[in-house]
This record gives sequence, C-alpha cells and structure tokens, in this order.
Amino acid sequence: MTEDPFVAHRSLLFTVAYEMLGSAADAEDVLQESWLRWADVDRSRVGDVRAYLVRIVTRQALNRLRTLSRSREEYVGEWLPEPLLTSPDVAEDVELAESVSIAMLTVLETLGPVERAVFVLREVFELPYREIAEAVGKSTAAVRQIARRAREHVAARQPRVRVNRAEQHVVVARFLVALRTGQLQELMEVLAPDVVLIADGGGLVAAALAPVHGAELVAPLLARANRVVAGFETATVWLNGAPAGRIEIDGEPAAVSLAVENGRVTRIYVVRNPRKLTRLDELAELAR
Repeated sequence: MTEDPFVAHRSLLFTVAYEMLGSAADAEDVLQESWLRWADVDRSRVGDVRAYLVRIVTRQALNRLRTLSRSREEYVGEWLPEPLLTSPDVAEDVELAESVSIAMLTVLETLGPVERAVFVLREVFELPYREIAEAVGKSTAAVRQIARRAREHVAARQPRVRVNRAEQHVVVARFLVALRTGQLQELMEVLAPDVVLIADGGGLVAAALAPVHGAELVAPLLARANRVVAGFETATVWLNGAPAGRIEIDGEPAAVSLAVENGRVTRIYVVRNPRKLTRLDELAELAR
C-alpha cells in the first residue's frame, strides 16, 4: 500500500507550521486542520504534491497566527517559543538548525504574519516566489518586496556570530556548572557583559516579567535562584537543534537556550511556562 503523501511529508509540514507559529501545540492543530482539507482533495488534479501540501499548511498557519495575535499581546510577561527536544542530527543541517533556534524564532515573532510566512518559505525552505505567492494570496512581485523587507528586518535583529556546535556545547556546559553551583564569579566569567536574560512563565510560575540586561544584574539573579530552591538540577540536552539546558526546579522542568558569541553567553532564554514544556521528553521530527 502506498504511503499517503501527507504522512510522507509530515516532518516537513510540521516544521513549516512550527517555524511560522513558534508553538508545537499550535503546529499540531494546524496539521490536523490541513489533513482534513487534504482528505477532500482530488489527488488526480494535484501536480506538485509537496508544494500543494505546503500551501495548505501555510494558509492554515496564517489563519492561526492571526487568531493568536491578540492572545499573545495579552500574554503575561515575555512570550518565548515552545522549546523542542531534537536529535544532534538536526544540527548537521546548519540552516535548519539556525532557523528553528529559540533566538531566531524570537526574532520571527517581530514580523507580521505574512512577512513571517514569506521569510520562512523563502529563506528556510527555498520555495520559488511563485509558489509562495499562491500560498499567501499575494502577487509574485509583492512577495519579492515582502521577502526583501523581512530579510532586512531579521538581519538587523538576529545573532551576529554563528558558532560551531562544539563551542556551543562547551559554553553551555560551563554555564550549567556555574548555575548549578551558584558561584557568582563563575557566572560572571561565562556571561558577556551585555548579556540579556528573557524568561517566560506565562503568568503561571515565577519568572522575570521583563528582560534583564547586563551581567551585573543577571549573574546575581541566577546565583540567587540556586540558593533559594532546595531541589535544583541541571542537564545538557539538545533543544531546537543546539546544545541547551534542562533544569529541574523542585521537580518542575525548565528549558534554557543560550546564544553564544566569542565564547560567552549573550542571550539566555528561560522557558518555565508548564504548558510549553510538555514535549521535553518527546523527540521532535524536523525536516526541510
């Protein structure tokens, strides 16, 4: 029996939806809605199945993005993407790993829905402008302009230096040791002077409601967190295609992703919202 094309392309379709939404739960909902639409399609009239499926998923993700915009505006504190447990193999596709990084997904949140869709489909999945135009309901000329603006927007905000995974792993390990021991000096040494900490508790657990800037503030905050919590454990895991940290705080998990530059941590993304941590034990299948 021939495998249904939707099933064959599921990892790709999930990745498209996740990169557009920053939420695995919402991406799964989009795939379910897309599957229902695909089930009603006359397959004999579909030429390029992959492009057709991507188009369906893109349209459903755009609809979901528009309905989510208000709830994200009303979100308590900082909103961060839902972290995904990934295999080290994802890092071998450097472009894919960079595109699903927490740092990049956070930048993509600053784009409008159509801009985000165009950027993801063009820069990550390298779709022709014509196919993107069909997916977002714009002319090819308009899509080219949107793509240019989106590229400029992202380039101005994304991390400037791409580090190799070996260096990332070393810095993450140093950071987690310093965090686990609560040694202020060690934390200061691994943090860049202008480090920024962004935490997402979603109003459900304790977390900084605004970004914390500078090692002089971030390091004492992290050291204090270790001292005031009895059960505090750390482990290195692969999240969103890069070495990262999983923390257990009194038995409750938190995910920590880091941006690294010149051997020091420049950004710390801490996700504590329990609704975004349900997949930390479930390997995500990403593809492009």
